[in-house]
Amino acid sequence: MRATSIATVCLSGALDQKIDAIARAGFDGIELFEPDLIASYSSPEEIARRVADAGLRIDLYQPIRDVEATTPDAFARALRRAKSKFDVMRQLGVDTALLCSNVATAATDDDDVMAEQLYELAQAAADSGVRVAYEALAWGRHVSTYDHAWRIVESVDHPALGVCLDSFHILARGSDLDGIARIPGEKIFYLQLADAPRMNLDPLSWSRHHRLFPGEGDWDLVDFTGRVLDAGYSGPLSLEVFNDVFRQSQPVLTARDAWRSLARLDMQLDARTATSAPNPAVRGVSFAELQPGDVGQLELLLKMLGFARRGVHRRKDLSLWVQNEARVVVNRSLLGATTRIAAIGLDVADAEVVHRRAAALRIPRAPRDRASDEAPLDGYVAPDETIVFADGDVAGWLGEFEHPAPVEPVGITRIDHVSLVMPWQRAAEAQLFFSSLLELRRSASVDVSSDRGLMSSTALTPAAPGPGVIINVPPAPGMESMFVNHLAFTCTDIHSTLEILRARNIRTLSVPDNYYDDLLARGDLSEKAVARLRALDLLYDRDDDGEFFHAYLPAMDGVEFELVQRTHGHRGYGAVNAPVRLAALRAEASPHRYAWREGVRAAN
Repeated sequence: MRATSIATVCLSGALDQKIDAIARAGFDGIELFEPDLIASYSSPEEIARRVADAGLRIDLYQPIRDVEATTPDAFARALRRAKSKFDVMRQLGVDTALLCSNVATAATDDDDVMAEQLYELAQAAADSGVRVAYEALAWGRHVSTYDHAWRIVESVDHPALGVCLDSFHILARGSDLDGIARIPGEKIFYLQLADAPRMNLDPLSWSRHHRLFPGEGDWDLVDFTGRVLDAGYSGPLSLEVFNDVFRQSQPVLTARDAWRSLARLDMQLDARTATSAPNPAVRGVSFAELQPGDVGQLELLLKMLGFARRGVHRRKDLSLWVQNEARVVVNRSLLGATTRIAAIGLDVADAEVVHRRAAALRIPRAPRDRASDEAPLDGYVAPDETIVFADGDVAGWLGEFEHPAPVEPVGITRIDHVSLVMPWQRAAEAQLFFSSLLELRRSASVDVSSDRGLMSSTALTPAAPGPGVIINVPPAPGMESMFVNHLAFTCTDIHSTLEILRARNIRTLSVPDNYYDDLLARGDLSEKAVARLRALDLLYDRDDDGEFFHAYLPAMDGVEFELVQRTHGHRGYGAVNAPVRLAALRAEASPHRYAWREGVRAAN
């Protein structure tokens, strides 16, 4: 793996805590952020020893600001300050300083003046045995693009002056990346990486609050980083990420997530030149394992939904419920206050590919009680503590269940997708977990309105049409328990399925009439079609690929069952209907919330 580094500004805590977290995560070096040095009670020599003792090196000292494009008096003061920083760098044992382009309104728009001043700065750096990497800030007063910064550096032509290429500043401005190839590799002194969501914000606010680690945002950092490496850059892959959430999170968790983002990026860079890169190839959701709040009620509901008890595990306190290829495991040994999704099994073409990726990403396997004659089914713990199993042999573990019982199916064929509510402060980590471990593609996040605020929803799906994992993030920290996970089942004919369930006194969430009036007003459906949807409380969506029908059972404590039908390759998840679903769920919190349970009891 290529050398890795991270700026101390990415993490919360004191400098010692940051150094410890960075070392534990597996990084090779750090960028020392000047405010961390100034706020430390340790001397530069002591910090250098602390970093070395942790097995790290200091790759960059940053930032030096507002040096070039100034008046002679201002430049003299800036040069004096810079020389003092060069002395500090010698004490720290670091040879590269980051210089940001001037953002002051009084800066002079004259490349010749900037070149003269940068030459003098570079000479002072060389006299101190260090060098300067000049970075164009996206909001720089006169130098705001990397190619402009390079033109000035090229004209200075001093061995102690090069450029720093920062993915945020370059991609946020939409700069043409072809110019990177024209910069000699030896003049690219440093590379800083950050991802980001696409946002309509000014670059400064965007940068200071919304940067993300590679793979967590919307930019193609594989292409960007590959271009820099192809130009001849040989330094570390380094992260500089300003993010309000990360700076409130535990530094150990943030550093671990940061390192994994670079590990995945490194894999993707290697795959550029590989003839065939191994892919887990997720083909479906092979099972969902539920922790029951009330075993009897859960299993009775599954029976009324047409699931047959495929059997009980020959050694563990598990029951398996099956309808065609839809499988639900009820883990009786995990009785809890509420029902929740404890684990999901993803059907993959090659489980060993997943395990190798996990090892490379340093994701430990979840502990599992397995006898020597049982299937080697291994999984990994997601940020919300759901265990995700890589299931490459469904038939292997199915044979461990005995004593099946008959039941009448209702048209459910398989698990369509799983929606998981993630802790607010670990949302980006959750997306990276699924995308890096299983090579699921992240769709653009959708903000969903609820009476609790805006919830963010992101779908992660295989490259080929297939099942997805939906990551839902509550509006604020501590609100996870106010939202529920849900398990979606595919139906061959959802209208017939709902009619059968109604005959069994199992009703779905009641949808407001206003929803259907609005649906009719759009003009996409006939009055007859809308009337049929209204009669069954069915939600509807469509796109260029096809149609999507879905309905929900009222939430059972912490889990909600969804029934879906797709036509003609529709790949969405009905996000447009989410506000209606959330409002209907909230309405079910009234005294009739558990009306479906009365139906179950009556049937029993």
